Amino acid sequence: MKQSNFILFADCIPVKGSSRSIICDTRNNNYYFIPNGLFDILEKYNGKTIEKIKDDFEYKYDEIIDEYFDFLIRNRLIFFHSNPELFPKINTEWHCSSLITNIIIDYEEIIHDFNALVPQFEVLKCSHIQLRFYKEINIDYLKNVLSILKIEKSRIVSVDFILPYYKNFNLEELYEMIKENSRIHSFTIFNSPFAKSHEPLHQKMGYITLSEKNVTNEKHCGIINDEYFYSNIKLLSESQQHNTCLNRKISIDKYGNIKNCPSIPDSYGNIQNTTLLDALKKDDFKKYWNVSKDQIETCKDCEFRHICTDCRAYIEDPEDIYSKPLKCGYNPYTNKWSEWSTNPLKQKTIEFYRIKPDPTDL
Repeated sequence: MKQSNFILFADCIPVKGSSRSIICDTRNNNYYFIPNGLFDILEKYNGKTIEKIKDDFEYKYDEIIDEYFDFLIRNRLIFFHSNPELFPKINTEWHCSSLITNIIIDYEEIIHDFNALVPQFEVLKCSHIQLRFYKEINIDYLKNVLSILKIEKSRIVSVDFILPYYKNFNLEELYEMIKENSRIHSFTIFNSPFAKSHEPLHQKMGYITLSEKNVTNEKHCGIINDEYFYSNIKLLSESQQHNTCLNRKISIDKYGNIKNCPSIPDSYGNIQNTTLLDALKKDDFKKYWNVSKDQIETCKDCEFRHICTDCRAYIEDPEDIYSKPLKCGYNPYTNKWSEWSTNPLKQKTIEFYRIKPDPTDL
């Protein structure tokens, strides 16, 4: 078998970093660390025989090469076939027919007229919405949102709710809502007295997560860590040319201002007198959409760049659109994680953004 040509599975995509690489298993939402030497072999010799590799290296590194391929075989990242031309690489071009794919709506004092917003979602061909509540909200409002989506036969396929834990919080009500509404992707409950994750009630839909994090406003977003990595072909493809956090996104902040992201100060009108489509057409609304990780300082050398999102709201140098995310503590040159909020080199910028890091994030 090993005399046949080895072939990397098409949905297993290598990404090279400064000090090490990863193979993104986009089918199973997983990734594997590999040395850069193995990355180079996969790039140059995919579709060749292991014997060819050993011969080109003059049989000086046979033991290392065997270790590499034992790893690849053990993790089912490669297979062998005599006709590698039958297995082309996966197409990573990203296409989208929607003007907007995702919308975030923040609530605090103002309760937005959701019924008036739904027709605007349809104009934008939006599929995913996230509603974030920073104060206790009557559960009937959430039920009303879901009923409107049913009545309007909306194209919205998933809804995420982020809301605070409060006295007499009734988890069973959320379960009942999920059972009755297949559009609900998740409920995330912050400021909870305990942390717990519940399995989805439907296949990959209907998650409930309780978190002890003390979320008080939109400034809590933008944290980069490996808990938020997603190794899937959609994200990886989009990341090749676009910003995976802001591309095709729009938001309404807690005051009704229309923005690319609620955490970014730039506003393009208020929902009371401006439509989402009109805001989208304004100059500079899309200025971050094509800022990809391959353009961002430090990120461009990171092995995680195509499975990680990217915050442009909080960056290390507020004057440089291509600056590294402020809330990232990873160093791709040493492969070490550190706490971003206590880094003395970031304190001036943290003060600039008036961020108060949550101790539960440490």
